[in-house]
Amino acid sequence: MTETAKLSLPLLAPSQAQKHVTVNEALGRLDAAVQLSVISRSVSTPPGVAEDGDAFLVSFGGVNEWAGKDGQIAVRQNNGWTFLQAQPGWRAFVADESIQLTFDGSDWIDAAVAIGPGGSAFAFRVHEFDHVLTAGATSLTSAELPANTVVFGVTGRLLSDITGSLTSWRLGVSGSDNRYGSGLGVAAGSWLRGLTGSPLTYYSPTELLLTADGGTFDGGGEVRLAVHYATLGLPRLV
Repeated sequence: MTETAKLSLPLLAPSQAQKHVTVNEALGRLDAAVQLSVISRSVSTPPGVAEDGDAFLVSFGGVNEWAGKDGQIAVRQNNGWTFLQAQPGWRAFVADESIQLTFDGSDWIDAAVAIGPGGSAFAFRVHEFDHVLTAGATSLTSAELPANTVVFGVTGRLLSDITGSLTSWRLGVSGSDNRYGSGLGVAAGSWLRGLTGSPLTYYSPTELLLTADGGTFDGGGEVRLAVHYATLGLPRLV
């Protein structure tokens, strides 16, 4: 046996010379696998510039040094690439998406809190975005509430003062303009935590509606909003 069963760490051989080489390689693999975090999962070509310790989840169609390594963890080590094959239950944080993945033995599943044997999943997610207010009595975001999701609530924080003749504002959707809060402050740093009374399902992408109270918006101010929701992942075909 020349490697460990779980992480494929190289083992020392009896009377081996240059033992530090083997030990350092094993430590490098441990450094990458423990508290696993990857820079991205959308890259299929090895980056031209990478530092030791940089890790990527190889995307479909890996090329060059990553050819044939789709779905594996590529770790930069000693000016080359070391590859880790995930085992069922491994979790990885994807930095450029701020999302946690879980490997179920076949696929990496997004944000799952529970996974079925055929790849179905129950996932909790947060969608965060910044909205610059437009002038008028209301200001509508783009369709930020995702389709086919169960929304538990919306939180937010003002990044800058909301300006205009208004005294406060409310947040909701068309047909329920205060669903996620009313009497909200206009100064930078003000916050909101809007809980849906009963979690609501949105079957199509839906805009959030900001409505001025006691006046209008004049186009000044920016708010960071976060939609907290759940999704149901389908089982695999095979």
